[in-house]
Parts: sequence; C-alpha cells; structure tokens
Amino acid sequence: MVFSRLRKLILLVGTTLALSSCAGTARIVNFPLDPGGRSLNSRSLDLDPEISGNYIVFASDRNGSQDIYLFDVNTRQTTPVLGLNSLDEIASQPSISEDGRYIVFAASRRGESDIYLFDREFQQKRNLTNNTYQEVRNPNISADGATIVYEIAENGQWDLVLIDRSGDRLDID
Repeated sequence: MVFSRLRKLILLVGTTLALSSCAGTARIVNFPLDPGGRSLNSRSLDLDPEISGNYIVFASDRNGSQDIYLFDVNTRQTTPVLGLNSLDEIASQPSISEDGRYIVFAASRRGESDIYLFDREFQQKRNLTNNTYQEVRNPNISADGATIVYEIAENGQWDLVLIDRSGDRLDID
C-alpha cells in the first residue's frame, strides 16, 4: 500500500519527470495539459513511457480508446502520428528507436496479441508476429531500430524472441 500511495503522490504532484541521459546530464520536462485541460496521460496505470532521444512514447486511453502517443520533448507537444493507431485494436507497451523513426508496440485485436512496427518516415505499420497464434508482449526496439526483442508464450512459459525489422528471427547466443 505504501507504493500505491507514493505512486499516487508522484502522479498528483507531478506533471514533471526527470530524464537522464547516458552522459549523466539530467533534463526536466514539464508535461503540459492539452487544450481541453486534460493531462498528458490517462490513469496512473498507463504511465509506462519509453524515453528515447527527443521522444517519449506511451499508451493512453485519454481519447476513449487505448492508443500509442508520441510526445516531442523539443516542441513540448503530443505529436499526431497518422496511421499508427487503429480503431479495432488495443495498443500498449510502446518502444521507440533513438532517432524516433521506428515505434514498436503490442496490440490486441479480436483477442489475439501481436507485435507491430511503425515506420514514421513512410507512415507504415507492419504486423511482425502475424500467424504466431501465441500470446506476445513487452516489445523493445534497439537504439538503431535494427532489432526487436519481445516475449512469447510458448510451451507453457515465456521465452524471448529476437527479430529484425522484417520480422525474421535472429539467433540469441
């Protein structure tokens, strides 16, 4: 219960998040309210941002359906990403490449979970785990956007899968 109270306190106090880089230099980013007066994110459970370079991606149901959002630290704005979200899916667990070009995320559609890759440069979304028929979760993309790792429920346990951007499996040594 202490963690729950602490979390609530942090979220209530806070529209401020400290970001630190590998070099050890800290930046403070104050998240604004949108024009409608709503906070950047929705419920505290949704606050699981992925921070990379000048971008923060996060899942939120702030508009009535759970979608992926992109926050640009430089402009201090939530940036619309055309073609990223779909009405018939519940998106979660986003990860972004260092340059902000690639976003990988988990999504559930008709009870099936899949891992998707979105290329912001070409505004294209691809299902990387189509026809997997197992539950998948927790995708993460490398800084250069070349490789993706995620968890898959196979043989009664969770295993890691490493793939390239085209969805081809890579060996984990």
